Amino acid sequence: MTQRRILILSGRGRYEDPWHDHAATSHVAAGVLGELGAVEVRGLFRDALDDLDSVDLLVVNGGTGRRDADFDGSDDDWRGFHDRLAGWARAGGAVLGLHQAANTFYDAPDWEAVLGGRWVPGESMHPPIGTARFELTIGHPMTEGLSVVEAFDERYCRLRVASGTRVLGTTLDDDGAPHPVLWINEAHGGRSVFSGLGHDVRSFASEGHQELLRRAASWLLA
Repeated sequence: MTQRRILILSGRGRYEDPWHDHAATSHVAAGVLGELGAVEVRGLFRDALDDLDSVDLLVVNGGTGRRDADFDGSDDDWRGFHDRLAGWARAGGAVLGLHQAANTFYDAPDWEAVLGGRWVPGESMHPPIGTARFELTIGHPMTEGLSVVEAFDERYCRLRVASGTRVLGTTLDDDGAPHPVLWINEAHGGRSVFSGLGHDVRSFASEGHQELLRRAASWLLA
């Protein structure tokens, strides 16, 4: 039986920032997903998707950095990368977005539709990092028997969720209002999962988070 291939794109350049150690969280995620297939961690370079057709699951773990052309290329320089990703996803590809994946690829018009939502600058926010509780909705293979995940993490709030997206998990802000933080999206032609968990390696120390990550990948690979 051919081993499934899982490619993790780790933030760098225009897709990283000083507050998230994408290299560390990508390698921890790779360890969690290793039992599901052959995992490769690759930096977010413009040629990172040249062999995308051989990938069974694409994990996006990048963020938002500098977009000036002299730093890491212009939007035009990156257009081929984003067209490749969107075309593959819409043709049936499987995408798992981790944490800051909702806050990356602002130069990609199709990314929000592929992921199923996004962070909205000036509106989305998170309370201070700490021990957080994430309530999951039962009734899907990803969440069956796993009603709550607790982890040391940020609680993403006020994300914009696209029409057709199915929310499977929420978290509460400091006022007790619920906010979507875990969802699936099949409206674009492929399958995507977004999980707002994963600010740093402390989040991945949670057994519940590890189990949720494995379940998300397993559903996407099914």
